[in-house]
Amino acid sequence: MDAFTKEMEEHLLKERDALLKKLNNEGDTFREEAQLSSGRGDSSDLASDEGSYRKMEALNAMDAQRLKAIENALKRIADGKYGICLQCGRKIPEERLRAIPSAVLCVECKSENERMNR
Repeated sequence: MDAFTKEMEEHLLKERDALLKKLNNEGDTFREEAQLSSGRGDSSDLASDEGSYRKMEALNAMDAQRLKAIENALKRIADGKYGICLQCGRKIPEERLRAIPSAVLCVECKSENERMNR
């Protein structure tokens, strides 16, 4: 493994650990709030609580998606395929990987995909 890939692996592991800690803490907070709010308040309190729950669920879903991308990047490192565009097979520039360590597409392929999905 070259120095850049090792650096990215360390970065991804730190990011994964921080994300797992955040998800665990948010899960604890969510459970505590659910226990405290059950059986209290009027309909407007319940509606507010429901809105908060939906927001937390959406944020947790985004974090779960990010965690999956990190796990996939770590697997590509282990498989020796990190930094290779999944679409064209070319090397993804280091600058892109520093900005988005879990990137799976080079800039050109990402731009092409975005144009096609408009």
